[in-house]
Amino acid sequence: MSAPTPRPGRFVRSPVVLRDGQWWLVSGAGSILASDPTFTSTLDGFAQAMIAADQAVDNLRARESEPPASDAGGQR
Repeated sequence: MSAPTPRPGRFVRSPVVLRDGQWWLVSGAGSILASDPTFTSTLDGFAQAMIAADQAVDNLRARESEPPASDAGGQR
């Protein structure tokens, strides 16, 4: 199974933005391309972890909204 692809956009409460597959550091003074491979691979890993966490939360919420499974054996 392949890793989820990071979605374009800004990390919440951070100066990091993914645009057109490239990471940028953004401030009020301007933007600079993040070109260090170690740094950008860490950002990729963090973005993938956030996607996986969001999916896990979505799965838990979906499971909570399902009706409880009936117990075929009955109660004791």
